Amino acid sequence: MVRVLVVDAGGRGNAIAHAFSRSEKVDEVYVTPGNAGSNFFPKCKQLNEAKSIRDLEGVVRAAKKLDVDLVFVGPEEPLSLGIADRLEEEGIPCFGPKKSQTLIEASKCWAKDFLSKIGVPVPDYRNFDDPEEAKEYIREQFERGKKVVVKADGLAAGKGVYVCDCLEEALTAVDEIMIDRKFGDAGNRVVVEERLYGIEVAFTAITDGKTAKSFSHAKDYKRAFDPDDVEGMRNFYIGVRKKFITLEQAKEFFEKGKLINPNTGGMGAVSPHPAVSEEVEEKIMDTVVNPIIRNYDFRGILYPVIMLVREGDELIPRVLEVNVRECDPGAEAKLPRLESDIYELSLAVINGELDNSEIVFSRDCCVAVCAVSGALKGREGFKPGYPGDHYTNQPIDGIEKAMESAVVYANGIATCNSHYCTTGGRVLTVVGRGSNCEEARTKAYSAVLKISFPGMRYRNTIGLDVPE
Repeated sequence: MVRVLVVDAGGRGNAIAHAFSRSEKVDEVYVTPGNAGSNFFPKCKQLNEAKSIRDLEGVVRAAKKLDVDLVFVGPEEPLSLGIADRLEEEGIPCFGPKKSQTLIEASKCWAKDFLSKIGVPVPDYRNFDDPEEAKEYIREQFERGKKVVVKADGLAAGKGVYVCDCLEEALTAVDEIMIDRKFGDAGNRVVVEERLYGIEVAFTAITDGKTAKSFSHAKDYKRAFDPDDVEGMRNFYIGVRKKFITLEQAKEFFEKGKLINPNTGGMGAVSPHPAVSEEVEEKIMDTVVNPIIRNYDFRGILYPVIMLVREGDELIPRVLEVNVRECDPGAEAKLPRLESDIYELSLAVINGELDNSEIVFSRDCCVAVCAVSGALKGREGFKPGYPGDHYTNQPIDGIEKAMESAVVYANGIATCNSHYCTTGGRVLTVVGRGSNCEEARTKAYSAVLKISFPGMRYRNTIGLDVPE
């Protein structure tokens, strides 16, 4: 009997578990710490052995207790803490890089220097450990007519990136990261980089350290609100700033670029990315992935975030950042399309035999829409919702109905008195599948409409070509 243990707590982990459940060679799939949605699929079960994704000893206990054949690690945090090293000490096969191989994600400052050194194209950038020096550089860039992106150096669960439309926003980003310490020690340093305009791609490849192969791609939607959702941005502004503004004032702020539309861990995704042809995919492998693998000891999933910038008639890939794990929510849109056996691929990576493996994804399109905890007034007052402060323990209705026509992955839910309730900012990711994007969108949004919980919010433009 083949048992697999997936380490994750959210929708990405449940998408990974779902992929393993489709393998004819796998009999049981456990997710730790998982959530109530880890039980949605055949063969899959939540295991509460690990208290959190940071509980390395809990993961080891679970793996030994079940005598698993493979551990697959979803998030970056346990990898950066050394879970792969710890499992190797116990003789347990693990898909995921060792601690020393996670620096390329764990430090954006180091990664930018490394990529620049080996010739991988990146935006113009500067690293800072002094907030005043960072602010002075930012002022100089805006005086030259350039906009910037400010990033916390360390791991910040996808929330430490500020795409800045104005000087005030960029200076505030430095304050929040380096002075207010919003992300703790992750904000000891920042990267300030040129804001690029083009087509952003969540690109993944898998590698055994010798061979690297494309593992498909997705288009992520990171902004919390649709581009014209002034009412949603107004509520978020009121909740974060603790300052009431009318809708008319919000419209004025919006026109001046002063209304907050924050980045999130992701509000949805589409896979495959509509702009990534076979030619573009080969270019990314040749100019980004393969140079990294040649110069960086790594085994697992490499996930560079790419901006395709048009130069003449060509789309040139530039790397915004590099991650060492499966994307999220891109995985929820991408993995349902995987036709190859993920268990066999995982063993090929671990055993250094990827060169002999074929990776096949369906030509179908998947659209993933995230339902999140939005603005809500309760006992603790008004909360702006994800990615800010939000209410939890809200009862959820309609999951079973939605699953009749779409795939539903749980990001943050629990079972409360025989019902499901919310436990996080991102709550559910609903995935529609079709022969084209329009068909997939229709299925996803039809299923989303069957789900409800107090404060539920989602974007209406996932799958459309809108500015991010």
